[in-house]
Amino acid sequence: MLTGMTGIQPELWIDRAAAAVAFYQAAFGARVLHQVGEGDEIVAQLAIGDAAFWVSPGGAGGPRFSPGAIGGTTGRTLLLVDDPDATFVQAVRAGATPASEMADEHGWRLGRIFDPFGHEWEIGKPVGRWPPA
Repeated sequence: MLTGMTGIQPELWIDRAAAAVAFYQAAFGARVLHQVGEGDEIVAQLAIGDAAFWVSPGGAGGPRFSPGAIGGTTGRTLLLVDDPDATFVQAVRAGATPASEMADEHGWRLGRIFDPFGHEWEIGKPVGRWPPA
């Protein structure tokens, strides 16, 4: 059994880490909590609201592969926000590519984007009580 602090902070491997930090700031209002290194050789901890995640270099040479290096992504990040429609529009204006427009589905208000670095994001919030009774 876990005791004390518990959390999950994903790390995104990106071929242009410095540009990614700037994109997440513009698209999601992320703030930098911690950063070491210079240029694209950085490791940065970012937060969107209370949700923290990391950005670090990745590419084709491994062992950390960016989405561009593998021709896709191995996961999707769900970003929970109070106003998913506004966040979706803000992300697209900042350079994201819509994968599916905002819609109500499965008890959620959701839209999906790909960021400029190939990572897939789902932006949404539950509609009504979650989990359902």
